[in-house]
Amino acid sequence: MRAYPHLRQDLAASAVVFLVALPLCVGVAVASGVPAELGLVTGIVGGIVTGLLPGSSLQVSGPAAGLTVLVFEAVSEFGLPALGVIVLAAGVLQLLMGALKLGRYFRAISVSVVEGMLAGIGLVIIAGQLYAAAGMEAPASSIGKITGLPGAVVEAVGSTTALASIAVGAGTIAVMVSWRRLPAKARAVPGALAAVALATFAALALDLPVATVEVQGLIDSVQPPGADAFGELANPAMLGTILAFTLIASAESLFSAAAVDRLHDGPRTQYDKELMAQGAGNTVCGVLGALPMTAVIVRSSANVAAGARTKASRVLHGVWLLLFAALLPSALALIPLPALAGILVHAGWRLIPFQQIAALWRSHRGEALILVVTAVSIVAVNMFEGVLIGIALSVVKTAWEASHVKLEVVDKGAGPIQAHLSGNATFLRLPKILDSLEALPQDRPIELDLSGLHHLDHACRTALENWAERHSTSGTEPVKVTAP
Repeated sequence: MRAYPHLRQDLAASAVVFLVALPLCVGVAVASGVPAELGLVTGIVGGIVTGLLPGSSLQVSGPAAGLTVLVFEAVSEFGLPALGVIVLAAGVLQLLMGALKLGRYFRAISVSVVEGMLAGIGLVIIAGQLYAAAGMEAPASSIGKITGLPGAVVEAVGSTTALASIAVGAGTIAVMVSWRRLPAKARAVPGALAAVALATFAALALDLPVATVEVQGLIDSVQPPGADAFGELANPAMLGTILAFTLIASAESLFSAAAVDRLHDGPRTQYDKELMAQGAGNTVCGVLGALPMTAVIVRSSANVAAGARTKASRVLHGVWLLLFAALLPSALALIPLPALAGILVHAGWRLIPFQQIAALWRSHRGEALILVVTAVSIVAVNMFEGVLIGIALSVVKTAWEASHVKLEVVDKGAGPIQAHLSGNATFLRLPKILDSLEALPQDRPIELDLSGLHHLDHACRTALENWAERHSTSGTEPVKVTAP
């Protein structure tokens, strides 16, 4: 025990994390449109492979609800065999970025963009899983999922099978919401696991007509990508999907690491090493044809709260997942699909940062707008382009706020009019600058002093030079410009 002074704490924490991870691994896989066992494979790799590597000591990795939408779209467009290629390529890119020490730069992404991304993902998950909770087929597009809900409600009301399925899903959500209000001893069992167990028992005891998880077996589910799947790399659409997987999984993992660091007093995360650990895990997942992984804040916070002291807890949770997948795979076939849908609806709801939106609206409305636009763009277009729109808005907002410029005009009634520009003159402020300069009299000499500018971009310089050339009327001295 001296070699492992914290083994007791880590062993107990690993059991808690395993119980939290088990229903989430299965639920994320089913919602992603892949065999349930592949979610367990990713959880196993996240625990044993990524868990052994340096980076973050207490952060736990596995399949994440945040990538569900992207995985579902990728499998629908390219097929399940191509998923392994996408995840493998994303893992290699993460390894490369970590080796180039780019991990720390992910902290430069606007928090509003990340929270907007999570909110958009949450909305799409909720919309899609409401159909699954009713045992219905969800429309392909995100907009279609939302606009089709009223019709789905009408259809569900007239179907006893759909109503039974909805009851199981709603009951699962109710258990998860109320679980946190129970005494601490009862909460030793994670709410998600308790909800799934109760839903499974109710479905069996009442013989409810609800669909259950399809079981293929761990070995049959693992399908390494073949040569045909690698041929898809020539498809530009697949390259865009790989880039989306890489950026979103990396950002989610490193933001999760920052959040987990605030929960404990142990060693801080080494961002570049953590990015390489995530890359190694995704590379292995890709070789096995499994789901992509990220660090997951739900599991990580449960790990810290359960008293974990070292990375042994996350490695052991992967071992428990492996033993379950090897010894009790048939138990998955008893789980009702609407119960998993209920878990994902609850997870999607928690991804929407309602409190942050309200706080931002009161203090930084521009950031709140970026958050909302990012979320809406993800729902209206797709995740990758929605995130790019959010990043573009964030850059424009920052550039606008940084380009403060002041024009001071001194007119003593006689002699030349003096115009002093100070601050940062960029193309974003150019219309205001030119309006003020063009309002100056054209029949008097003007001295334009640019020495107070800290920055003058090319567009602004060219526009000011053109204004100076054409401003003065004939017979008036040309505008004199003092260079910055």
